[in-house]
Amino acid sequence: MNELFITPIQPWSFGGELQPAAQTLEEIGSSVFQDFFQEAIDNVRTTDQNLAEQEYLLATGQTENPHAVMVAASEAQLSVDMLVSLRNKALSVYNELMRISL
Repeated sequence: MNELFITPIQPWSFGGELQPAAQTLEEIGSSVFQDFFQEAIDNVRTTDQNLAEQEYLLATGQTENPHAVMVAASEAQLSVDMLVSLRNKALSVYNELMRISL
């Protein structure tokens, strides 16, 4: 009779590749947290650059859609608001964790 082989459980990777078994859950969590904030910061940079480009095109008369400036401004403001909200929530969670007595 064939022997059944059970594969050992591997920790999940949020980036698509397998993480080494020696990596702790704390390290995985901190890298996911860092990646999430880095993505939010990159989003703010991208939307700000897009807004600056749309404003330049409007100022030089090269745009056919003047409403694109308002859309870009709204996107930039929303991305900044989201980043600030993420920061505030992270600080709130950190302060709550510091109040926990072991």
